[in-house]
Amino acid sequence: MTTTPEAVRRASPRSRRKATPPDPATPLLPATEPVRLLDPTGTPLRAPADYPEPPVEALVEMHRRMVVGRRFDVQATALTKQGRLAVYPSSRGQEACQVGAVLALRDTDWVFPTYRESMALVSRGIDPVEVLTLLRGDWHCGYDPAERHTAPQCTPLATQCVHAAGLAYGEAYQGRDTVALAFIGDGATSEGDFHEGVNFAAVFKAPVVYFVQNNRYAISVPLSRQTAAPSLAYKGVGYGVPSEQVDGNDPVAVLAVLTRAVAHARSGKGPFLVEAHTYRMEAHTNADDASRYRDGAEVEAWRDRDPVARLEAYLRARGALDDAAVAAVAEEAEAYAADLRVRMNAQPTVDPMSLFEHVYAEPTPQLVEQREQVRAELAAAQDEEGER
Repeated sequence: MTTTPEAVRRASPRSRRKATPPDPATPLLPATEPVRLLDPTGTPLRAPADYPEPPVEALVEMHRRMVVGRRFDVQATALTKQGRLAVYPSSRGQEACQVGAVLALRDTDWVFPTYRESMALVSRGIDPVEVLTLLRGDWHCGYDPAERHTAPQCTPLATQCVHAAGLAYGEAYQGRDTVALAFIGDGATSEGDFHEGVNFAAVFKAPVVYFVQNNRYAISVPLSRQTAAPSLAYKGVGYGVPSEQVDGNDPVAVLAVLTRAVAHARSGKGPFLVEAHTYRMEAHTNADDASRYRDGAEVEAWRDRDPVARLEAYLRARGALDDAAVAAVAEEAEAYAADLRVRMNAQPTVDPMSLFEHVYAEPTPQLVEQREQVRAELAAAQDEEGER
């Protein structure tokens, strides 16, 4: 059953506040061109007044996390080829988006990731083995969502949009200044849950940032088959949500735009929609053959817009990075990957009965019957083994 804003209003008498009509002076439209503060070579461009450049210390930390994140991503891809992971959706090429979103938030804010946000989660400080537990098929989620303020990675498209709106509304209702950030792919903006989540958040001024990473393809479906809008950022306008579009391969611009979006949400002004124009360099997952729907020339053109190289060039020109610092970060990234390899090569011990845990708060009769059937089969197998 779909929950509408009207249903929530009726069910929550304490939340009945006098409706405030939208202010027609509030700007909703995104910039006509994506916000960009660095060109592809790392040369600074004139910064718009609305988006001042983040502190250089934040950018140095962003560079470090992007380098480590990319090395993690490459290692996770290799683990998939070795059969250590069932599937892995790479986010290589989207490092600025993955890390920029995390840096724009407080530790007490919530993240609602899709299946592609493994890099964002390790950048948030979550143990990489715990992040990959889902993708290895060991458990529904390897980390404690409440402790990490990070929802489980979401495989169904766009359902996290509704979850983020609900949590953010609940936090605001209780007087906390928590912001929820929901990662979304371009294809997910075609799903009903995306529109319901944005509409709910707008009506109740829930402090949510909807962050669309437009990497050009929903698996093999190009953006041109998803929307006829000038950009996905325009989808917020119909719901009264201010929106912006940004060059998703420009780390400085991504952090600047997301910092403003988070501040907007935290100040009580309601949700904000950001579209980042980026590109995934690898296939959708290891099960996908990207050469069937895009050519090598397109991939190479985006390789020239590498977000890691762009930020490194800029920070070197600023004197904030040198050869020694770059080498130290690379060494840290290699050590991170080596530790991940060792721990992922250890065979996990999995209890088959755990399959039935956390499915429902109270097990249904059917689930109880299935659980007892599995228990009996395991016991019979154990008895048979003991007789040999």
